[in-house]
Amino acid sequence: MTATMEFWLYLPQLRLSVEQMAERARAAEAAGFVGVAGMDHLAPPLAESWPMYEAMVTNTWLAAQTRHLRVGSLVLCDSFRHPVVLAREAVTLDHASGGRFELGIGWGSVTAELATFGIGSLDGRTRVGRLKESLDIMTALWRGEPFDYEGEHFTLHAAQHQPTPLGRIPIVIGGAGKRTMELVASYADWWNVHVAILDRFEEMRPLAGAARCSLQVQVAFVREGDDRVGVEQTARRRFGDRIVPGTAAELVDYFGSLAERDVERAYVWFTDFAPPDSVEEFGASVIAAMRP
Repeated sequence: MTATMEFWLYLPQLRLSVEQMAERARAAEAAGFVGVAGMDHLAPPLAESWPMYEAMVTNTWLAAQTRHLRVGSLVLCDSFRHPVVLAREAVTLDHASGGRFELGIGWGSVTAELATFGIGSLDGRTRVGRLKESLDIMTALWRGEPFDYEGEHFTLHAAQHQPTPLGRIPIVIGGAGKRTMELVASYADWWNVHVAILDRFEEMRPLAGAARCSLQVQVAFVREGDDRVGVEQTARRRFGDRIVPGTAAELVDYFGSLAERDVERAYVWFTDFAPPDSVEEFGASVIAAMRP
């Protein structure tokens, strides 16, 4: 195995208590995961009645519970926050975590929740335009110098923020549309590839410019001694047919094949909701096998 990849734990902040999330984040840090990322919704899609915690507050909590693990979201919905407020939150978390925060952001894919809560626009073109302005404003504020901005969605006069970030706050943008890919090429450090376009990945990769590529993977981890049929059946009942089932050796091969295609980061979404022993075994058998 020559191809390498970094692994993040994808940990949606629902079904779990805040202490259970912290326990899983600490297990991920010990197991060799680079970061932990959650979701950003006003209500969990297809599970609206389930308890759920807010994304940026959860990021702050998990950063405080770990020492080296990076934190972020896959991805924040631009419509939920004014970019001036988000820019300030991002820098605050950057300083509080010692530079471990990454800003994952997108223009929002679940229009039903926008309609339910009466926030943002239901028009996709409008939301993409707003995201472009948000990225303009946040990156300008992070430079620390006063500036004016006149856009369709936002107007700022002599706007300035201090302090500036400790270094560069990495930007992760998810999506695959033409205008989204233009934003990826212009602003992103990471392009999060939707699994549905993997068959067109090589065709679309040049559109991402210098951004590195990441992918979220729903993993049905068949651990030593597990009943494979039972693991797969449970995973498909919970998550459908896009799961990737496999033993450690099979997953090493799978992630290695992605790495050979220039995917450099995997957000691992465990279909068993990432109990610490699953996370630990994955680290020892999969992540360790893919280290240089």
